Amino acid sequence: MARTVAGRYRLDRLLGRGGAADVYEALDLRLRRPVAVKVFRPAGARRTDAQCDEEARLLARMHHPGLVTLYDTGRDGNRPFLVMQLVRGTTLRGRIARGVLTPAEARRTGAALASALAHVHAHGVVHRDVKPSNILLDRSDTPHLTDFGISRRVEAADDTPEDAGTLVGTASYLAPEQALGRKTGSAADVYSLGLVLLETLKGEAEYGGAPLEAALAHLHRPPVLPSGLPAELARLLTAMTDRSPEARPDAAACARILADPRTAGRASAPSTAPGSREAGAHRSHRSPRPRRSSAARPGRPAAGRAVAATLVTLGLTLSGSLGSAPAGEAAPPPRDGAGGGARTSAPASPLPTRTPL
Repeated sequence: MARTVAGRYRLDRLLGRGGAADVYEALDLRLRRPVAVKVFRPAGARRTDAQCDEEARLLARMHHPGLVTLYDTGRDGNRPFLVMQLVRGTTLRGRIARGVLTPAEARRTGAALASALAHVHAHGVVHRDVKPSNILLDRSDTPHLTDFGISRRVEAADDTPEDAGTLVGTASYLAPEQALGRKTGSAADVYSLGLVLLETLKGEAEYGGAPLEAALAHLHRPPVLPSGLPAELARLLTAMTDRSPEARPDAAACARILADPRTAGRASAPSTAPGSREAGAHRSHRSPRPRRSSAARPGRPAAGRAVAATLVTLGLTLSGSLGSAPAGEAAPPPRDGAGGGARTSAPASPLPTRTPL
């Protein structure tokens, strides 16, 4: 028999499982509309309730076409739950598995996501886990950013007790400051979005491998852009993935640049993107410097050891925890650190194909 939550939501199909909750396609029996229900597991009553309440409060204060909408929240026995908009389609991860996006498609997708992030940041929230499996594409390929399970308000993003000693996020998409356990602001989301857009163009994550390996890679080499990208798009991606948070454009500036069709215009001549750090009107114009290849260079192993030693000195740990593959996902389940990447936070959330987390 189909299970009913709180006597109102009939759970019809499991869509995804993660470290903290299960997500179902469901039917609201009162309003007769399909919804997505995220049911938290009663691992620790106080912590689970706090996690559900925080995610609900964050979602309730935001309304944007690029975000999933929160409809309801409550408890079913000892299990808190969230009821959200059901997005039918696939994830960006599943879309990438079918083939890379054209620069024009990447530009349109990026503009919508950057606009959604600008809205999130304007409400004082940092997402902290922007990645392809947390981006839902509806049947018109419109993206929706989801899974605010480890999101935090800006003022609390670097000092929450549960985050102490743990790198929060997904290793393959961590901003350098996240990898060092430093304060995580809105610039970290811009960096992650830059890597997501780069992945749509290359077909693979820029920083793969095991969680620790992926986290360290962000610190000693910049991403390598594919050849033939339009010059404006290449410059923007270079700026978004700058190692310095202060040097990155904000999400609103990224949205404006990506919304301009000229961003996906003429291809640039260099085989890799120029290393210019400019993007948007707020930057001064300087001569672009070529970005180095990702090929091994003398001194890199020592640099990697130095960074590892830094993490040890800071007392930081990487705890990779992978959620189960969502039902109906086109791509195979991710390996440790590959594809969607291993989330480096204990309270991992499900990664659905057709519904928000």
